[in-house]
Amino acid sequence: MAQAELTVTVQGTPNPNAAKFTLNRSLPDQGSRSYFGVGEAGDDALAACLFDVEGVRALFMVDNFITVTKMDDARWDDLVEPIEAAIREVLEETGA
Repeated sequence: MAQAELTVTVQGTPNPNAAKFTLNRSLPDQGSRSYFGVGEAGDDALAACLFDVEGVRALFMVDNFITVTKMDDARWDDLVEPIEAAIREVLEETGA
């Protein structure tokens, strides 16, 4: 049975430098994980791809959401679309 098309919903958080990207499916590799730079991402393809988006400072991933913390000088208007594209690229490529 084919999976439903991936949807990503973005919500603000109490921290203006963080946003929650909620998916309509669970992330692969269950368990919570936090990264504070690309060097910590190791072999996590999704984290590495998200850190390729200029302005991403940190990630927290668990279950069906990713909290992205941006650099102070980055703008959400410039980040949301490339972050969503990175999520789609990795999850569709891996079939997750």
